[in-house]
Amino acid sequence: MKKSDVVLNVELPGVKLFKKGKVRDVFDLGDRLLIVATDRISAFDCVLPNGIPDKGKVLTMISAFWFSFISEIAQNHIVSTDVDTFPQELKKHSALLKNRSMLVRKTEAIEIESVVRGYLSGSAWKEYKETGEVSGIKLPKGLKESSKLPELIFTPAIKAKTGHDENISEKKMMGLVGEKTGNFLKEKSIEIYKQASDYADSKGIIIADTKFEFGKIGNDIILIDEVLTPDSSRFWPKNGYSPGRAQPSFDKQFVRDYLLTLDWDKTPPAPKLPKDVIKKTSEKYMEAYSMITGRDSF
Repeated sequence: MKKSDVVLNVELPGVKLFKKGKVRDVFDLGDRLLIVATDRISAFDCVLPNGIPDKGKVLTMISAFWFSFISEIAQNHIVSTDVDTFPQELKKHSALLKNRSMLVRKTEAIEIESVVRGYLSGSAWKEYKETGEVSGIKLPKGLKESSKLPELIFTPAIKAKTGHDENISEKKMMGLVGEKTGNFLKEKSIEIYKQASDYADSKGIIIADTKFEFGKIGNDIILIDEVLTPDSSRFWPKNGYSPGRAQPSFDKQFVRDYLLTLDWDKTPPAPKLPKDVIKKTSEKYMEAYSMITGRDSF
């Protein structure tokens, strides 16, 4: 693996940096933003020193696929993902930006993570074991880890500046954003999840849960950020699905599994990843991309 295969940081001289996230670098173009997905990877809220080859491209191109697929359900912030149509000042950066960047409309972000769950896993499974509920929603007794839920549940969260996002009740969300906006977020999120999960199921992928982000432009509420990627969703292979245990997934599972074998306290600096873990993780991201889009390359 060559160092040039991995993009860890994006520098665009003369273009104003708007925000630097764990994975994405966002640039300010006035009434628009340029979102660039790097190959950085985080685990346990720490960005790791290694990147995963082509991860940023997978996240961008999967998002572009889904934004188009669900466009009749929800408006989104995409202006273009084709570097040939980007503003003139970005032309000299086309090789870097190709397939890993989105030109988007600038919105007023709604600070709610709109989470839809079809299966019991992750923090929801932990909460269910302790209380029999998830985000204030009472669930039937006797469910197992990874069980399919009797019906979809909407479990919003508050975006955190640092650390894990905080799960909140639907009632609390309504108090924060208002009933009209809250109902819109819930209804759209569930509708998108249903259509996307039906499609993914036909391609051999279970979408166990996913999160959406929305923003406002005037009176319109539109989808922003990424959508239905291995970083924002829990993708499981349909083949071999078996409730009662954790499922293999199409994301950074190999990274998390490796880190859990180390004597590391989950605070920065994070340890370096071995080549085999990087390779397996990259292959999983590419596998998800191929199964969802039907394409083997970008």
